[in-house]
Amino acid sequence: MSHERWTVTFIVSRRKGEQPPHFQSFQLEVDPDEYVLDGVERIWAFHDRSLVFRHACHHSTCGACGMLVNGVEKLTCITPIRSVTSNGGKVKVEPLRNFPVISDLSVDMSTFYTRMEETCAPQVVPVRGSALPYEKGLFEQADPAYERLADCIECGCCISACPVAVTTPEYQGPAVLAAAQQAFSLTGHAGLLEKMDGADGVWRCHSGFECTAVCPSNVDPAWRIMDLRRKVIGRRIKRLFGLAK
Repeated sequence: MSHERWTVTFIVSRRKGEQPPHFQSFQLEVDPDEYVLDGVERIWAFHDRSLVFRHACHHSTCGACGMLVNGVEKLTCITPIRSVTSNGGKVKVEPLRNFPVISDLSVDMSTFYTRMEETCAPQVVPVRGSALPYEKGLFEQADPAYERLADCIECGCCISACPVAVTTPEYQGPAVLAAAQQAFSLTGHAGLLEKMDGADGVWRCHSGFECTAVCPSNVDPAWRIMDLRRKVIGRRIKRLFGLAK
């Protein structure tokens, strides 16, 4: 952290129950090298205990703190304040788009998680079963069948940035399609291609790469969707010539 002190105005989206959404401003004195999440937590701790938001790990692992910061999807625990504003400036914080808002900055991601489970199971098991640490071989080698999607922290930023998701709730979404691509690469299970070969699967994506632009983990979901689309086309061609079931 630096020894600088900035005065910054946080403009925070507020929404409670059936009340109409509105913005509330909080003036904070911050170290510019602090993160946006630090500012949100300070608002909760010293200004308004009713502020609702999601967070957990503080080091870009859990994906819980994804929010809109000045209109762009960010993982707030790794977004320095100085990267989004200046001394005397403003930081506008809103919930992710394309998800139902539970309260204030917290959104309901249950449909997203369900789709991730339905896409990968039973071909790819997302969580390794419990085992004692001294069991032989437990840490000697990784089993790729347990990797649901390498590096994805399921923060939802890609879905929030996707312009298709806002108009088509049935669209599987970037993270789900990227997970399907990963699962097929690991297992070769043809059912994954069939599941994503539909109007709300790979063909709904408009290839704008907005999802990749905001991904905090370099998953590159847009590339994965294009790769999955190529695999779907390849399977269609093989079936046309009787080379695949």
